[in-house]
Amino acid sequence: MKHRFLVLGGDLRNVRLAEMLSDDGNKVYSYAQEDSDEILDNEGIEKCNSLKTAIEKAQIIVAPIPFSSNGETINTPFSENKILIDDLIKSNKTKIFMGGNISNPIKDKIKDKYLDVYDVMQREELAILNTIATAEGTIKVAIENTDNILQGSRVLILGFGRVAKIVANKFSLLSSNVTCSARRISDLAWIKAYGYNSLDINDMLYDLKDFDIIINTVPQTIIGERELKHMDPDVLLIDLASNPGGIDSKKAISMGLKFVWALALPGKVAPTTSAKFIKETIYNILDERSKKVE
Repeated sequence: MKHRFLVLGGDLRNVRLAEMLSDDGNKVYSYAQEDSDEILDNEGIEKCNSLKTAIEKAQIIVAPIPFSSNGETINTPFSENKILIDDLIKSNKTKIFMGGNISNPIKDKIKDKYLDVYDVMQREELAILNTIATAEGTIKVAIENTDNILQGSRVLILGFGRVAKIVANKFSLLSSNVTCSARRISDLAWIKAYGYNSLDINDMLYDLKDFDIIINTVPQTIIGERELKHMDPDVLLIDLASNPGGIDSKKAISMGLKFVWALALPGKVAPTTSAKFIKETIYNILDERSKKVE
């Protein structure tokens, strides 16, 4: 079954997604993507001049990943138009809404105005596939911000969730000396089972000086001034966690440490592949939804 999609704002992933949905024979509308040459040159995508018109024409609204950076407007890097979340909510209950990394309070508001609301980043298949691009992007960040090769480098990865597991694997394949840090005893056991060095997050303070690269995947602040003072002054800090992150970035920068907050790496390093994964996830959702209706 073909659908009428509105692809709304977003980074290069959403641009590629709009093209892929159109190539599949769907009717695709675009809004807040007018600075993208790919969208402008694609005759199969209908460009809309107003948000109200765009929403009225579509059955399914596909919003950005991540949805918003400030909680007030959605992310529109390819447009000068600022779309207020409150304006987006002024819709009717006949539309399906999809986006990524939508905060729970905003998601609750959207649910009141749309037929169904899906956060695609909560889908297991997309979360897993996205870790591949995140891990490869992390390697890119590390190479660009260090003067040494990764082989033999001492890498500490904080956390041992989906992202951390794949990041650890990729760095290990490059012959880095990988240590993973976690709190739960079961995670520490899995770290050892995978063949990595293990470190208890609750008892790692005096070991931090031993690493060349420290990568955080924990979505809460665990590296503050106390921990930063125990690090090698030449350490590279990479934070993969979304706001507020796991590393006190202001304190790290003020102390002269090299810090990179590497957000939304899939959209930066592999937008085409990431768009393909998002499209497949959208189709999976719609297929599951149609079966429930039947």
